[in-house]
Amino acid sequence: MSETEETRFDALNLPAKLQAGVNSAGFEVCTPIQAQTLPRALKGHDVAGQAQTGTGKTAAFLLATLNHLLANADGNDDCRQHPRAIILAPTRELAIQINEDAKVLGSGTKFRFQVVFGGADYEKQRRRLEEGVDVLIGTPGRFIDYFKQNIFNLKNVEVVVLDEADRMFDLGFIKDIRYVLRRLPPADKRLNLLFSATLSQKVLELAFEHMNDPESVRIDPDKMTVDLVTQAVYFPSNREKIPLLIGLLRSMNAHRTMVFVNTKREAEKLERFLCHNDIDAKAISGDVPQNKRIRMLKAFQSGELPVLVATDVASRGLHIPDVSHVINYDVPQDPEDYVHRIGRTARAGATGDSITFACESFAMGLPDVEKYIGHSIPVKSLEPELLVKIRIPPAPPRKPGRGGRPGNRSGGNSQKQGGRRRHR
Repeated sequence: MSETEETRFDALNLPAKLQAGVNSAGFEVCTPIQAQTLPRALKGHDVAGQAQTGTGKTAAFLLATLNHLLANADGNDDCRQHPRAIILAPTRELAIQINEDAKVLGSGTKFRFQVVFGGADYEKQRRRLEEGVDVLIGTPGRFIDYFKQNIFNLKNVEVVVLDEADRMFDLGFIKDIRYVLRRLPPADKRLNLLFSATLSQKVLELAFEHMNDPESVRIDPDKMTVDLVTQAVYFPSNREKIPLLIGLLRSMNAHRTMVFVNTKREAEKLERFLCHNDIDAKAISGDVPQNKRIRMLKAFQSGELPVLVATDVASRGLHIPDVSHVINYDVPQDPEDYVHRIGRTARAGATGDSITFACESFAMGLPDVEKYIGHSIPVKSLEPELLVKIRIPPAPPRKPGRGGRPGNRSGGNSQKQGGRRRHR
């Protein structure tokens, strides 16, 4: 199939129950990854697909999964208790989003979906699993935890999906993935779908070891995203970055804007400065408690929270529609992260805007980014009116710790601890 051909969902001959879910999601025309993988997967062929987050791969593997389950329903009572399909994802945010998408696309079916992940109510997830599940979505650690407790078994699995396989390697999950795959029915007895931002040699080795003669589908993620995003770069000094950021956010009436930084500390600093200057913003990083992360993302997705400051932990695996702008407050240290960051906008064929600050600390990374994307990023002049006057927030409270600060167990016995304190 030519990449230029337009494929409509209603031309895929989906079962009526699935077409109802597609209609509920508002999908009409397939993205390139959907157009090239769905015809194969719907016929029961294994697929190893290269696709960046935001290109529509979630809908592709969910529709293929649900179609397979509908076509092979046999009324087995044991299947009513244990999963018939499993979907593994590297991050809890991605697992949660897959579950939400599954509920929409599977709204015309009676399938039961359950998501499991660390950092949330352990017993609640366990109880829901014990009630029975058709499609089990989860992160590897929590998934294996429940499996080892015999909460569910894998004997009836007919479909297995690995999402963001390269990220599984990056996060050290590959042993867990192999543990699960080795306990499934034989590869030729199930549908196997693997998606990855890059089909590296290690990902392909995993695919060919645990899949049944998969067909490789490659969509150039860099070109797809970069061509749809209007990009610009400013060259501020370090001291000008926060005034410039606030000036830009005010001038473009920011809504659903993601601001990317390289460190958690910088994310927390920006949250304080933005909020103190009347811009509602929250910082998300790997250390934010799960319940707070979920509330934060829901507020951002609904438009209630206009600005989300994020480290690269949030640059992949988050499905957030209608992001208007991405601001790279720091040039990423890995050029590939630039594409993942700006991929938060221009999702699934839409357009978007990206602005990068090449400051004194990180400007040296810009040539590598431009080499990676294959062109120079247009330079914007730093107009004086954008460097607004800002209010400095009060310093954050010092956390309780050692050295006689509040919370130190030594308290009034500092004299007795003197010998140790001199070495702190």
